[in-house]
Amino acid sequence: MTDIAIANDTPLYDTTQRSGPLFALRQRDDKRLTLQSDQGHVVHLFVLTEWLLRVTLLPDGIQRTTRTWAIAPGKEDVPFEGVDKSDLSAFDPVPYSAVTRDDLLTVETACVRLIVELHGFVCRWQLRVDNDWIEVARDRPTQAYNFGQWGRSVCHYLVRSATERYFGLGEKSGDANRAGQSYRMRNVDGAFYSARTSDPLYKHIPFYITHDSRHGAAFGLFYDTHSDCTFDMGREIGNYHGPYRYFMAEAGDLDYYFIAGPQIRQVVTRFTWLTGLPAFPPRWTLGYSGSTMSYTDAPDAQARMAEFISQCRAHDIPCQSFHLSSGYTSIGNKRYVFHWNTSKFADARRFIAEYKAAGVRVIANIKPALLTDHPRYEEARAQGLFVTNADHHALTVPFWGGQASYVDFTRPAAVRWWQQCVREHLLDYGVAGTWNDNNEFEIAEVAARAFGHGQPVPASEIKPLLTMLMLKASVGAQRDSAPQIRPFAVSRAGVTGMQRYVQTWSGDNYTSWETLKYNIRMGLGLAMSGVSNTGHDVGGFLGPAPDQELFVRWVQFGIFMPRFSIHSENSDGTVTEPWMYPAWTPTVRALLALRHRFQPYFYDLLWHAHTECAPIVRPTYYDFSHDDTCFEENDDMMIGPHLLHAAVAAPGVRARSVYLPAGTDWFDYFSGTRYEGGRWHAMPASLQQPLLFARAGAIIPVNRADAHFGDTEDRRGFVIFPPRNGRATGSAFEDDGESIAWRRGHCGHWQIAVDALDDRLQVSVAFDGSASFRQDTLTIELPAQECRPISVQGYAVTADVQAEGRRLLHLAWRDSFGQA
Repeated sequence: MTDIAIANDTPLYDTTQRSGPLFALRQRDDKRLTLQSDQGHVVHLFVLTEWLLRVTLLPDGIQRTTRTWAIAPGKEDVPFEGVDKSDLSAFDPVPYSAVTRDDLLTVETACVRLIVELHGFVCRWQLRVDNDWIEVARDRPTQAYNFGQWGRSVCHYLVRSATERYFGLGEKSGDANRAGQSYRMRNVDGAFYSARTSDPLYKHIPFYITHDSRHGAAFGLFYDTHSDCTFDMGREIGNYHGPYRYFMAEAGDLDYYFIAGPQIRQVVTRFTWLTGLPAFPPRWTLGYSGSTMSYTDAPDAQARMAEFISQCRAHDIPCQSFHLSSGYTSIGNKRYVFHWNTSKFADARRFIAEYKAAGVRVIANIKPALLTDHPRYEEARAQGLFVTNADHHALTVPFWGGQASYVDFTRPAAVRWWQQCVREHLLDYGVAGTWNDNNEFEIAEVAARAFGHGQPVPASEIKPLLTMLMLKASVGAQRDSAPQIRPFAVSRAGVTGMQRYVQTWSGDNYTSWETLKYNIRMGLGLAMSGVSNTGHDVGGFLGPAPDQELFVRWVQFGIFMPRFSIHSENSDGTVTEPWMYPAWTPTVRALLALRHRFQPYFYDLLWHAHTECAPIVRPTYYDFSHDDTCFEENDDMMIGPHLLHAAVAAPGVRARSVYLPAGTDWFDYFSGTRYEGGRWHAMPASLQQPLLFARAGAIIPVNRADAHFGDTEDRRGFVIFPPRNGRATGSAFEDDGESIAWRRGHCGHWQIAVDALDDRLQVSVAFDGSASFRQDTLTIELPAQECRPISVQGYAVTADVQAEGRRLLHLAWRDSFGQA
């Protein structure tokens, strides 16, 4: 580490008016600087990477939270007891300088410069952009932090600029840009929520991205806390402080991470890496997943479930899984986790086996609370497995029409009991995955206590942690039961780091056009917060049944989300199903077949999410942050780096304007028509076909086999949208789709390249890895309008033009690919 002189550093405000504690640098090593005031306040500044700095502020020098479950840099898991916050072994030392001068401390890496006014501890942050330092954030110069003068609350106030945009904060309602709004993080069961206005909701992810239109640079702030907290992004006005925004938590420590960009995509992937690699689930999870409350609530549930398979077969609907709602556990109108209602399911094992034989996996609903009249409640209570009240007895809370106690997942015995139940009552029956539901842990009683891995803690302060540990326990049971198979779990509630374990969805949404519109933003906000394996209950879960137009439009959008499930509890007793409107069933089936066609592309995106932390779906500004129009509120999204879907989220619309981002040409995916980027285009918006565009240079892996119920045939093809000139490359990950053998190298990668010249296209095809995953025939598809002669591996080939509007190259493997 080399100290350097810092020039032109000036205080943030008139130094004669400074107030607050005066800090001095007391200690420094290769990753940490410690500041202390005369009053005993302590601040630790951590230099973790060249783009990642951490600030921990401890009033009175007391650390209240000593372990973290959110921070898992490049890891897939953390221990149940978490990781010591002082353990920095996951980070290699990086060069940095630290210089004090005139009551200023300047800490600098290759990417970030932090300037601290030691009197009052006021920070400002700069990023290196094209060899210039740009200021991107500064603390509010008046009362930026709580040094004990405001009780236990944890606060961080920053200056706010009118040119700043704020994205992230997980799954939040309303517009994508959070500026001017205020949000609470307190996981709640938000049934019937408004996707435009309701707050709080199901998830607790205290992270957001700041992007300033003045200079285009971005950074992220993550606050490592499980406490209920508030983010005000400019809704509050204070006359004596100037424009500001703030984070405030009810308990814990102020422990936050500054994540440098300067591009938004860098912030997102770095935050995701910091909080853990997204899970890599089995390939079958990308298929249509059926679900409804109605089937399992019916007295003849097993017969109704059989009818679903019959209808899928009759309408030839490709379906690969079913989310089994909690009615299978019912006694009366209540739910009893791990209890099979044998009057509804006379032979649950046979039922699950029949589904599996049809190619449909069962994912069973489980809940983390036992009603006080549960058949196993007394057993669990006697073992002390529940969160307790002030009298050290099992705490009871309202839950599913009765009183219940939450399992305390900070207690090792409770985790063992839970995992045993998951294995004995679900996995041993043949259930393929767990649906972790109603797991918000709504605990308001301040005297309630969790075991805390031997250090009792107020349960109300760690509710999201209980959610996290439930997910970890459920996935752990699946790993133990089938060590060679990749587990799959889904969760409604969530917390930072949940992407390591589960897929998620936007909860109990209400059937309306407004929900469709704002669910798009909710999902993308979650993707910008490290969790992109997500989706929505297509058609709406609660309220009226969707009419024909709304249902079709929802399916058009839903097939492009990583999770695609049609799920409902319609107030009129109907069930939202692919065949609910016979006149539109062929259209819905064709859309599901399109989803099936794109499975190889989605599977490759899952792989890149796991290995590179790249979001599967994302807003257009993620890939095109240079284009300011992409930051305007819109109903569009990118599916990976190559496809753009423009949803229709209003009734009666048969044409809409679509903005195609600048910097590339775009193709209508279906017609092959080329459009110029950086412009608005008036497009027809058919109910039969979604608006889908591919950027020039896109190479999309597809399954060219026809989609049929129960048929898993996979014939690889690649759809190429050539640039006018230049080179484009594409790839596709291949393995068995389910096991962990890929970790031992039992996998492969297609590598496709196209060189676009003025007078010809040169295509090359290669396959690296295990030959068992290399298909011996391959089809290359090109837009019919692409007229340039084509060579493959240097040999001239002739392409067929077929009715689907493509030029097709049918290739066969010899020593290399040639024309069949």
